[in-house]
Amino acid sequence: MSDLFPARRSHSISAVSKPMQKGQQTKAAIVEAALGLATQIGLEGLSIGALAEVMQMSKSGVFAHFGSREELQISVVREYHTRFEEEVFYPAMAAPRGLPRLRALFDNWMKRTSVEIDSGCIYISGAVEFDDRPGPVRDALASSVNTWLSAMRRAVELAVAEGHLNPHTDADQMAFEIHALILALHYEARFLRSPDSLRRALKAFEGIVGRFSSPAPAPAPAAASPARVSRTRKPRVA
Repeated sequence: MSDLFPARRSHSISAVSKPMQKGQQTKAAIVEAALGLATQIGLEGLSIGALAEVMQMSKSGVFAHFGSREELQISVVREYHTRFEEEVFYPAMAAPRGLPRLRALFDNWMKRTSVEIDSGCIYISGAVEFDDRPGPVRDALASSVNTWLSAMRRAVELAVAEGHLNPHTDADQMAFEIHALILALHYEARFLRSPDSLRRALKAFEGIVGRFSSPAPAPAPAAASPARVSRTRKPRVA
């Protein structure tokens, strides 16, 4: 399952092991500021001008690193996805294969969602902004979300292979329900400010797991006792 994000992991390692050039450092700082803005005002609210003001740079200076507002938005999506992997996906890989790993993925996802209550989720806000707007930004968002959902489905499949879930489990359906649960948690916590939303989300997750868990083996039928057989045997006719 860890091979679902090979490009991201190798990129992260190289970024740490090799010092960035000044231009790369500046671009990374711009993306950092852009991500902070996007979580507050959405990807659509990003502009070269607004970012230049935050960074105290000229518009042409910011533009030189991206070439277009669209490329800036895509860079923000990629950075968000990288951080999502580092906080949600990779830590869960330390858990044993199967249901423990699936639970770790969900727990990490819930933690990140709870942190984003006061900011926002690029995946969710971006879907609202770009759901009916085809183009590179929408493609980048959809690709990131699909990559993550594929990882979640793979975790379900591993739980089935380990015998923790029913062998007939529909991995697509279970992943769909877990995703829907996170969307409900975000809505309840961020929009409705429900104080017990996290508790309810965890309870709902365990309900999903319970429905897809392997059933207990049926008890073996009890053998008929000899006394019972003798009572039910027909009398012999002389």
